[in-house]
Amino acid sequence: MTKSIRHLLGISGGKDSAALAIYMKSKYPSLTIEYYSCDTGKELDETYQLIRNLEVYLGLKINLLQGAQNSSEEPFDHFLKMYGGYLPSSNSRWCTKKLKLEPFEKYIGDDLSISYVGIRGDEDREGYISTKKNIQSIFPFRKNIWSEDVISKLFSASNFDLLQDISSNVDFGEYEKKAKEIIRKPLDSMFTRKQKVDSLLEHCVAPFNQLVFTFLKFTDYPLSFCSEFPLVENEDVLVRNDIFRILEESGVGVPAYYNKKEFEINGKKGYYSRSRSGCFFCFYQQKIEWVWLYEQHPDLFFKAMQYEKEGYTWGQYESLEDLIKPDRIAQIKEEYIKRSERKQKVQSPYMIDLIDDSEGEGCASCFV
Repeated sequence: MTKSIRHLLGISGGKDSAALAIYMKSKYPSLTIEYYSCDTGKELDETYQLIRNLEVYLGLKINLLQGAQNSSEEPFDHFLKMYGGYLPSSNSRWCTKKLKLEPFEKYIGDDLSISYVGIRGDEDREGYISTKKNIQSIFPFRKNIWSEDVISKLFSASNFDLLQDISSNVDFGEYEKKAKEIIRKPLDSMFTRKQKVDSLLEHCVAPFNQLVFTFLKFTDYPLSFCSEFPLVENEDVLVRNDIFRILEESGVGVPAYYNKKEFEINGKKGYYSRSRSGCFFCFYQQKIEWVWLYEQHPDLFFKAMQYEKEGYTWGQYESLEDLIKPDRIAQIKEEYIKRSERKQKVQSPYMIDLIDDSEGEGCASCFV
């Protein structure tokens, strides 16, 4: 049975989600995709510029979602007051819940929905998976486009016989014999689920996708109600360089905060930038990124500093007031240069080669 399915793609202001929006419009024009962005009110201007550029390219309005819509305050400030001034941290990410996830899930409601997520083929992380049964995540940039919860069900012991039946109707081509052997082989400590998936995907991506898509018919996932799904034939694997190419060739451009800036300390030159989108005071920033913010956007740095008070700081062991003392800035820059030299990365026009590039596009995996 076919039901109406909403297709959604969240724009965080970072490179990966922006490139995914361009990629999906170009490769799958038959899909009617809704584009949205969760606006915290604390984004960099470059983030809003990227959204405007994307709207021109897509020819569509990107819906801006906000928490605390009826409040007279910006969303972050509203919830900060509600949490008694307790700043978010890696141990208490209320900002993710209140400013990202809840507005997104409210926007979807109970509608059957596919959420497209821009995790690249060179990243080793899963990303957001909704606990709501009506939302299913798909990862078009990866060889394995399916979420871990789907894969777990597919290869569960309870579905072993069903999987054998389904696989008998899937054409694995010249890899048929080997694929069937892998599917029949039980999981154990010597042959994990990941190894099983990787073995199947090594030679038969599209047949594997067909296997999963057929299996979904026996579940209550949103795609179980679809008679067809164009990404079943997808065999693309996109990595970081592909992302920059897509953004440049489309004319949308790379968010300006990725562009490296040169600095000098004690006769040595270094280059810094911001590694992710999200709030300008994101607590996941590295020390060198806080220095970047202080030197490139001092007005925003001092706004971030105003949020700190006794016992509530963005960093676990250091206040922003202490971080910008001249000796401390020099120390951070020197340590960063040494770290960069040790990495001996290939030169790139973008500083994310040297700064952590695991883009949850905001605070780690806070974007869907």
